[in-house]
Amino acid sequence: MSVGEVWAGLTDLLLPAECAGCRERGVPLRQGACDACVTELEALRPRAARPTPAPAGLPGCVALGEYDGALREVLLAYKERGRHGLARPLGTLLADVVAAAAGGVPRGVLLVPVPATAKAARARHGDHLWRLARHAAGPLRRAGWPVALARPLRALPRADSATLDSAGRAAAAAASFRVRATRMAGLRRVAAGRLVIVLDDIVTTGATLAAVSDLLRDVGVRVDRAALLAATRRRDVR
Repeated sequence: MSVGEVWAGLTDLLLPAECAGCRERGVPLRQGACDACVTELEALRPRAARPTPAPAGLPGCVALGEYDGALREVLLAYKERGRHGLARPLGTLLADVVAAAAGGVPRGVLLVPVPATAKAARARHGDHLWRLARHAAGPLRRAGWPVALARPLRALPRADSATLDSAGRAAAAAASFRVRATRMAGLRRVAAGRLVIVLDDIVTTGATLAAVSDLLRDVGVRVDRAALLAATRRRDVR
């Protein structure tokens, strides 16, 4: 953990803060959110999620909920508003999604979070998904899951793809990651006999998940599932 992450976490815990879910001030907070927002988040149950149309190579996806309401606001607070202390409760929620994606019965899993670009990591005081993956691994291990984590890819700078159609997004995503060649032998060894699950915070078109899955498949590691915190409702841009 970097000094920036430590300071951000302490600030989130010690200074008066608004609820991460409804942004209300002056209310009692539990893990960064008020009781009403915590109740809303705890009521969510992992479910299958698949964008329409789904890109080729997209693994089966499971998401905690729709990118809306308290879940959306808590994710934005964590990623964009510096509320790094939310990594622990969000990681616990992500652990539930991983368990559901793996069939609910403890088994060996390898978690591969989608990597952040260097620019995003600097802005967020670290790779926000790697941080979530570490916090997700703890509850799973305590529940008897043999969990391994890996960072076999690096993210390259990428242009804004908001105006691209599905084909353009797929091409941009495919060009946005590179394999860390020196880690491949170890990755294949750890992946053997485990369910490989790619982690991301939000799925929209599925282009990023498909690109990461394709890269891993090309080096001999088959991605079995993707576990997400949120799934958007979005029609294809044409």
